[in-house]
Amino acid sequence: MTHTVEKIGGTSMSRLSELRDTLFIGDRSAENIYNRVFVVSAFAGITNLLLEHKKSGEPGVYALFANDDSNHKWQDALDRVSDAMKAAHAQLLTHKADTQQADSFVEERILGARNCLIDLQRLCSYGHFRLPEHMGHIRELLSGLGEAHSGFVTALMLQRSGVEARFVDLSGWRDEGDVCLEKRITAAFDGIDPATEMPIVTGYAQCVEGLMNEFDRGYSEVTFSHLAALTGAREAIIHKEFHLSSADPKLVGEGAVRKLGRTNYDVADQLSNMGMEAIHPKAAKTLRQAGVPLRVTNAFDPGDPGTLIDDQPSKEAAAEIVTGLDIVTLEVFEQDMVGVKGYDAGILDILTRHNVRIVSKVSNANTITHYLDASLKTMRRVERDIAKLFPAAEITSRRLAMVSVIGRDLRGLSVLTRGLQAIANAGCEAIGASQGPRNVDVQFVMDRATMEPVIRALHAELIEGTPTRLSRAA
Repeated sequence: MTHTVEKIGGTSMSRLSELRDTLFIGDRSAENIYNRVFVVSAFAGITNLLLEHKKSGEPGVYALFANDDSNHKWQDALDRVSDAMKAAHAQLLTHKADTQQADSFVEERILGARNCLIDLQRLCSYGHFRLPEHMGHIRELLSGLGEAHSGFVTALMLQRSGVEARFVDLSGWRDEGDVCLEKRITAAFDGIDPATEMPIVTGYAQCVEGLMNEFDRGYSEVTFSHLAALTGAREAIIHKEFHLSSADPKLVGEGAVRKLGRTNYDVADQLSNMGMEAIHPKAAKTLRQAGVPLRVTNAFDPGDPGTLIDDQPSKEAAAEIVTGLDIVTLEVFEQDMVGVKGYDAGILDILTRHNVRIVSKVSNANTITHYLDASLKTMRRVERDIAKLFPAAEITSRRLAMVSVIGRDLRGLSVLTRGLQAIANAGCEAIGASQGPRNVDVQFVMDRATMEPVIRALHAELIEGTPTRLSRAA
């Protein structure tokens, strides 16, 4: 177990030439370059053009094809993808022959995808075939183009720099038959020796499980974690553009934040729940069950070991991270709810049906309140369905924010008490607060306008200051 499996995100990939001179090669000796397997994401912005913009929702090729009223729109969008891919690698490849190879690669893949979509449209013009039945496959086909392109370009660039890099394409391009994810990975790595070559692997892997059905655009972390587990990696490493720190340095100041250094998968799960993913929870589960520790580093600070995430408890109590999330509260009140079963199950069923993510919830005798990560448009549909199921209930929704203090062990730190006082001292008000018996997080709910000052106040009190440690018995 001598190799590592390392993942690079899309934004970092766009600074590939910097990574070549630091992360990939840097001042390493020849023997220290290898025993590293890299899983790459598409270059920044490419997946947005292929699918839809992650934040704005602006349609890409997939969205335009799904709502096609003219062949020109999605085909023009595919042309824009081709241009963007070529522009991306033109900035990275310095040798003309490499640029020509990359151009040809893009043209072959884009032409293949275009012909596939045209053929599918033609097939679905017959009544026996329905386009919606194939859209999941189309989404995967298009998404895989981005990682295939970035992986191919990365391998070209490293080969030009004297590295024995090998492009490993898991996207299933023109493969016959479906295989499971495990077989896709093991077959691709048959004959590869990480000790003498550097595999550059696509973040997207085509398999019968259909990664996008469950993970959508989070599939690269699933590929990464399974690859690390199946190959018996010594360590799995995620390279980001920043260190995993105690808060957003833009909010609390560069000099105030602290790099975590070490934490565990429990904290990583709490971060995911707050929308601040160090790694997807199911990818973390794969690594945890395989006994592979995870390290999160700053890709552009290669001398720093980053933060190690494993399954070990903390040796002492400490708050580690303060983070916030915009939420919507869903409050269902009915005077006759007390002692009656079925309300909770009914509400959960409706939230599940509308694919609403639950961040947290509280309840009392006649009120159930869910803190949700959802749009107001979705919430209106949820409210209508709950009103039909419980016509006597009063249903209200509010746009609020939640700030969570997270740590492997918060026992004896009086986080709830000190946090409420710190919020009050900052001139803000906590609308709600909760702490579970496991002592890994404390949640505070407030108006959205006060979320940032609350984060600063809690960070100053619980992380920057010296906490008053009570006895374990307390």
